[in-house]
Amino acid sequence: MSQAERITPLPASANQRTLKVFVRDLVLPCRIGVYSHEKLGEQRVRINLELTCTEHPAINDEHVNVVCYDQIITGIKHMIGVEHINLVETLAERIAALCLQDHRVQQAKVRVEKLDVFAEAEAVGVEIERQRLAR
Repeated sequence: MSQAERITPLPASANQRTLKVFVRDLVLPCRIGVYSHEKLGEQRVRINLELTCTEHPAINDEHVNVVCYDQIITGIKHMIGVEHINLVETLAERIAALCLQDHRVQQAKVRVEKLDVFAEAEAVGVEIERQRLAR
């Protein structure tokens, strides 16, 4: 059996080339939490993203042809600077929605961790995965 015969063809929709864009261990001060002591100031959150993106057929070393992690980080910084957020789940959903605004992002995995909650734990938080809805 040849190498080509051992390869299972992908469905037509899966033939689209993808790439992963990620942000790892972004630590930012954030006004987050439901308890009264958490509403008095900021606490550190760690954010990790993995985005599955449609790959441009010809990137050509051009910035406009790729998903820009600088824009994503800037958007997250703006988002957490606007208002107090009660839940890490809410922050994760908002970050996923921000990432999915770029039509090239097909799936977003978002992890948000609060780092200063329990002395006995490095972090507590959530991880979500959201996909672009088929049209």
